[in-house]
Amino acid sequence: MKKFIEEFKAFAMQGNVLDLAVGVVIGGAFSKIVTSLVENIITPFIGIITGGTDISGLMIEFGNAQFKYGAFLQSIIDFLIIALSIFAFIKLINGIKGNIVTEEEVVEEAPALTTSEELLVEIRDLLSKEKKES
Repeated sequence: MKKFIEEFKAFAMQGNVLDLAVGVVIGGAFSKIVTSLVENIITPFIGIITGGTDISGLMIEFGNAQFKYGAFLQSIIDFLIIALSIFAFIKLINGIKGNIVTEEEVVEEAPALTTSEELLVEIRDLLSKEKKES
C-alpha cells in the first residue's frame, strides 16, 4: 500500500498533472468571464439586431413536445465565442513568449558545409596537426 501511495504521489506531482490542474482552474474562471460576456453583452446585442428577439427562447412545439432550438443556437454561439476568446488569448500569450529569447534559441546551428568547404576544413586540421607535431 505504501508503494502505491508513493507512486501516486510521484504521478500527482509531475509537471504535466500540475499544469493541467492549473489550466482547469483558470479555464473555469475564464469560462465564467466569457459566459458573462455572452449573456450580458453579446446576447442583448443580437437581440437588438433581431428586433428584441431572445434566441434562447425560440422553440417549436409538436403536441406536448417542445424543441428548444433557440437554446441550442445559444449554446453554439457560446461555444464559438469561447473558442475565439481562447484562440485570441493563446495568440496573445504566444506573442508575449515570442519576445522572450531563451538560451536554447540563442544557440544556432552551423550552416551545412559544401564538399569543397569540408575538404578545406580537413586540410586546415591536417596542417594544424603537422604544425603541432613539429
